[in-house]
Amino acid sequence: MKTLKDAKVGERVTVAKLHGEGPIKRRIMDMGITRGVEILVRKVAPLGDPMELNVRGYELSVRKADAEMIELV
Repeated sequence: MKTLKDAKVGERVTVAKLHGEGPIKRRIMDMGITRGVEILVRKVAPLGDPMELNVRGYELSVRKADAEMIELV
């Protein structure tokens, strides 16, 4: 299973499924990350956390712990 945490800088990926429970999953969905959406990995901080993404035309920073809950196609 490949997650968003495994994606490389410059890679375009598509969300297959969201893992996690309750408020955490809801927060990820509120950021616009839902099944089928395409994400561009723009940058990763020097220590690997957070990741900067382009989602639905806007920029978003996501922690690695949250990125691990986002399964990719």
